[in-house]
Formats: sequence, structure tokens, C-alpha cells
Amino acid sequence: MWLRAGLAAALLAGLAGCESSVDRLRTAICRRTLPALVPADANPRLLSVGRGPAPDSVRLDYLTGHQPHRIVCAFDQGAGLTGLVVDQKAVTGGALYLLRRYYLDTPDAEANDPAGSGPGHPTGSP
Repeated sequence: MWLRAGLAAALLAGLAGCESSVDRLRTAICRRTLPALVPADANPRLLSVGRGPAPDSVRLDYLTGHQPHRIVCAFDQGAGLTGLVVDQKAVTGGALYLLRRYYLDTPDAEANDPAGSGPGHPTGSP
């Protein structure tokens, strides 16, 4: 009996770990859209990243100057970016494809992650 309870607890912990790793990846992907969507000279400042308004979505709030902005990223069942809304304007079709293919799928996206410390980050190395 105790063995079954232990196995069930381990299984649930494992599943929770998988879910949190997908959530972490979704959060990172959404965060990494910021440098591609907002010019560096606008000095975007990341405020928060959290659950979005729909299931399988992430919300990112940031400032440029004193102006608040929001990005909402939609994902498939995993961490595939399927939709993007910037200040209530959808980024769709070719623009979304190009963002994924030529930026998010490159080392530059990770290096310029606003929460990271890569070369594109204000606290990162040159």
C-alpha cells in the first residue's frame, strides 16, 4: 500500500516537473520576443511575465519610457509559439513565421533574452 502511494506521489511530482519545464520554456520564448519587436533605442524595460488571458498563453508587461505595453504569446500544447499579440494588435502569418524561424530559433534570441545576461542585456558582457 505504501509502495503504491509512493509511486503515485513520484509520478505526480514527475508530471508537475514536466509542466513547469514547459511553462519555463514558454516564458522564455515570450520574453525573447521583446528585443525583436521593440527597437533597442526605445529602452524597453521588462516589468513582469505571467499567465496570459487564455489557456496556454503567457503575458509580458514592459515599459518604453513611461508608456506601458503588453505582449501576449499563445502556444500549442507544448512550447510552440502559435500566436502573438502586441498592444492588442495580432502578429500573424508571415511575420510570425519569420520571427520564429529567423530569430527565436537562433542563438541570438537566447543571448538577448531580457532576463538573461547575454551580450544584448544591459548587465551582460560585450
